[in-house]
Amino acid sequence: MTRSIYVLAPEGLTGKSVVALGILDALTREVESVGVFRPLITGGDQPDQILSTLVHQPVVHEDYDEAFGVTYEDVRADADAALATILQRYNEVAAHYDTMVILGSDYTDNLGAQELQFNARVAANLNAPIALAVSAKNRTPDEVTQLARSTVDLLDKHHAQVIAVIPTRTPEGDQTPYADAVRAALPDVVVGTLPAHPVLAAPTLGAQVKAINGRQVAGRTDVMTHESQSVLVAAMTLPNVLARLEPESTVISPGDRTEIIPGIILAQRSGAFPPLTALVLTGGYEIPETMAQLIANIRQDLPIFVTDLGTYTTAEKLFGLEGTMTSSERKTELGRRLFSENVDADALLAAMRVDRAGIRTPLMFEYQLSEMARHDKRRIVLPESADDRILEAAATVLRRGTAEIILLGDATEVKNRALNLGLSLEGAEIVSMSDPDLVDRFSAEYARLRAKKGITLEQARDKMTDPSYFGTMMVHLGLADGMVSGAVNTTANTIRPSLEFIKTKPGVSVVSGSFLMCMADRVDVYADCAVNPDPTAEQLADIAISSAATARAFGIEPRVAMLSYSTGTSGQGADVDKVREATEIVKQRAPELKVEGPIQFDAAVDPTVGSKKMPGSEVAGQATVFIFPDLNTGNNTYKAVQRSAGALAVGPVLQGLNKPVNDLSRGALVDDIVNTIAITAIQAQHS
Repeated sequence: MTRSIYVLAPEGLTGKSVVALGILDALTREVESVGVFRPLITGGDQPDQILSTLVHQPVVHEDYDEAFGVTYEDVRADADAALATILQRYNEVAAHYDTMVILGSDYTDNLGAQELQFNARVAANLNAPIALAVSAKNRTPDEVTQLARSTVDLLDKHHAQVIAVIPTRTPEGDQTPYADAVRAALPDVVVGTLPAHPVLAAPTLGAQVKAINGRQVAGRTDVMTHESQSVLVAAMTLPNVLARLEPESTVISPGDRTEIIPGIILAQRSGAFPPLTALVLTGGYEIPETMAQLIANIRQDLPIFVTDLGTYTTAEKLFGLEGTMTSSERKTELGRRLFSENVDADALLAAMRVDRAGIRTPLMFEYQLSEMARHDKRRIVLPESADDRILEAAATVLRRGTAEIILLGDATEVKNRALNLGLSLEGAEIVSMSDPDLVDRFSAEYARLRAKKGITLEQARDKMTDPSYFGTMMVHLGLADGMVSGAVNTTANTIRPSLEFIKTKPGVSVVSGSFLMCMADRVDVYADCAVNPDPTAEQLADIAISSAATARAFGIEPRVAMLSYSTGTSGQGADVDKVREATEIVKQRAPELKVEGPIQFDAAVDPTVGSKKMPGSEVAGQATVFIFPDLNTGNNTYKAVQRSAGALAVGPVLQGLNKPVNDLSRGALVDDIVNTIAITAIQAQHS
């Protein structure tokens, strides 16, 4: 039977779409398929914006036209017939999914008090438990609790069961009183909170321009979908305006205050002030010809608009404008993160009685990576900030909240490049490699560590001009928890500093590289596929033990197959003997591990073959960790499986180091970098 949950609010503008996104995210980590449904939409020529956002999430495979029930007009015409249509359309969709997220209506029409009751009837008829979102904006904890309790009572009268109450838009950093008050009044439901965040409520620049009937006179034209987090009226002198600039603000200035224009543009170009969304000039004044000539002949991207409205009217319209949840990746990622950080998803899913799927799809694994990394956030340094892929990946990680980011580079250059790319690096730390205190400290430490190799302080200073050495030293000294590099640098250049002074873990003789191979229904570990050309038996044992630890870190039960071209005692020869010896070493050093070897790949992966070749084995036919006898075999096999079976290969994951440092392919895509950062953060949790 399909499990479902109905996300409902007693009024509009509560942020319930964020709750729906968060639940969708949580379900994706646990079940194979999730569908979405919206019983009631406005209708008309324009699609429902929130439903479009949900349908276009990567985890959802539905067409928009099958994801809704009826319109407000249908309900006004005949509520009972509309309910029957909703049930029919819902059941047609739900038959194809393990779970369904149902999103209640927005209170944008004139159904009045009947709208909540109609939603209650729908939830009861769909047998869908309710997650109730209650807005805390301009309300005390007691007022939120009273509204929640009265809504729960009304829903109960219509036989609709509430399993969770989530106060939304709570004051950031002051959420506990709301949760405590609701929990005391409704002890039998799951209680979480969602704090207010300026980005979620931010209107787009396009919506602002439409509200004031503005016309663009300068700057970039491709930024109308960018959010504006605040509005600033620049009716003061330029020094005071500059002191009040905030990130992603729309600045309003009287059109005849022309001295403000070059000051704002210069502030944006310098990178020393927060990046703005736009500048709006009021009063309908045209920009003087000399000023227009200045703007046209300097490189500046800040959008500048002119409106015929006065300053007061413009400010009134923009201050009162509030954005909604859209298909903006930034808003959806932020919504997921806030839900993950503030709502006990496990408790909510348990209340839904959702059983975890026995399989693990690539998409499920990627979502699980994000959740694992968010659970205990770590600081990851990225030395290659000059690469646009790194900046885009950093912005994505910051939105998702999977790690704290440190970028090496010149702050002005990095911020300006991010601004040009339309990226927000809010929350990232940008560290200059020219910082004299850090250079002195790092050089002295490197010279101390490498004194036996004859390294002088001057030579150490020279090493610290290399971003890989600088970033690795930050990890060594605890200023960062891990490093990801290799988008520009070679593998050797990324790993060499780690081998010099981070060193391998006690009892580990070799660094190795594994791949997390995401098949259609499971995730396996392949190693070594990246570092050691021809490992000895001792090294092979090290690789196996390190790979088992990697598996555990990512929630994979390690069942280790030591691969060879023969199984058990059927074959002889130096290569088989090496694997046999390595297997014995593993058994001696890690007796708790389930390990088998030598074993052929088919016997390791296929239950039928495994039961014939090695009956009674705990590994044969069900291996999760595959150890290849040499790099040639490992590298070719992972690529063959990746290409021919359509597997997602995440890695390489460097194993055996005291602290995590991971290497990227120089052809890495942004998604590859994002995944590697998450992996590094999870490794850091286990270091």
